[in-house]
Amino acid sequence: MKITILSVGNIKEKYFIDAIEEYSKRLTKYTKIVHITIDDLPIANNPSDKDIEIIKNKEGKKILEAIDNDSYKIALDLKGKLISSEELAAKIDEIATYNSSNITFIIGGSLGISSEVLNQCDYRLCISKMTFPHKLCKVILLEQIYRAFKINNNETYHK
Repeated sequence: MKITILSVGNIKEKYFIDAIEEYSKRLTKYTKIVHITIDDLPIANNPSDKDIEIIKNKEGKKILEAIDNDSYKIALDLKGKLISSEELAAKIDEIATYNSSNITFIIGGSLGISSEVLNQCDYRLCISKMTFPHKLCKVILLEQIYRAFKINNNETYHK
């Protein structure tokens, strides 16, 4: 199995980078993990709705160019399905069994993900009803993927 984390925006904070590297290293026991980062576009102060759509669409085109078409695509979306760690573990197991051995998780930029990208995704996942910076979102996602593999392998970690 291969899991790709496709995210918009570079992470500069060492503490986020360290956490991402730690969970990525832990995951290598279970799966191949690939990180793809797409540069985010600059956002003016108080952008108009039209400006927001233009930025999301430009970032969306870059996302679509980077996605492996054979991959099962999961968008992180506030309007997505809110599930438990156990349900995520079951979803990953179900995808690997019935859909694809490749899963791509998509984390959009600060303005979100374009409707074009969302429409091409197989699943929309909400990791919380709260809003997090996408940098922290990546850490939370990796931890939950790691937890899912621990659950699926009946290993102690999840309580």
